[in-house]
Amino acid sequence: MEQDLKPYLAQGILASLVMFVALSLITLEHAFIMVSMGATAFIVFAMPSSPAARPKNILGGHMLGLLSGALFSLVPHPQTYILMLACSSAVGLSVICMTLTKTHHPPASGTALAVVLTGFSTRVILGVILGSAVLSLAHHALRRHLKDL
Repeated sequence: MEQDLKPYLAQGILASLVMFVALSLITLEHAFIMVSMGATAFIVFAMPSSPAARPKNILGGHMLGLLSGALFSLVPHPQTYILMLACSSAVGLSVICMTLTKTHHPPASGTALAVVLTGFSTRVILGVILGSAVLSLAHHALRRHLKDL
């Protein structure tokens, strides 16, 4: 049975374009934050009917990841094991917060980790907010045309 590749190509190209827009909103020094946005793009464009693709979950999850990471980025980490503890604690807190608020979005735990590693700044806040907003808007605008792949 031959599979139609058009939706795969179209949604892959759309994911690339949307990620380009999201990446253009931040500096390269904070590109580490966008790793979790890449995972969000996969959910939005490959699994658009997933609950994790809902704008509430994308925005809410990444905001909770941002806040969890911000909290643990304040922990001084002169030794590697303290940094590892701060990173893992930020991920754990993001999981707790997302499950309690029903804003399940797995990539947002990556946001928490990235914020601890890169530090908390205005540029990081903007990158996370704008990146998740762009992906949420893309999902909303294209939802009738996207299908689960």
